[in-house]
Amino acid sequence: MERLLARLKPRDPHRGRVLRRFVYRGVRFEEGRGWYRVSPEVGEHLRGVRQQPLDPRSEPAFDVCTEAEARALDERDVEAAKPARPADRARETAARDVPPPVPEDAQPDLEKGGDKGGGKRGRKAQGQG
Repeated sequence: MERLLARLKPRDPHRGRVLRRFVYRGVRFEEGRGWYRVSPEVGEHLRGVRQQPLDPRSEPAFDVCTEAEARALDERDVEAAKPARPADRARETAARDVPPPVPEDAQPDLEKGGDKGGGKRGRKAQGQG
């Protein structure tokens, strides 16, 4: 009888992974605790467990596989955690030209009633008159 390995998938609410712990047959599976050795019967049950118990379309809660498959999953997780591009191969980008900030004393003081038009028509009327 070959044993299987099972782990609770890491919590990621954006992907719908919300379980932090799960208890089945006296075994408490916790997120981030790694792989647990389980019997084939328990493994088959855990394959059917979903993140949302009443939603059959939700994501599976567990990764259940053999030891070789578990090693491959761990290696893939390590590769995914690496940065996409090392610093020595970073792309050079040009900064955008941003106009300098206008000093406060150069801006019109609208609170004192200096601009009575209040809108586009008021500005046009002031310029024409």
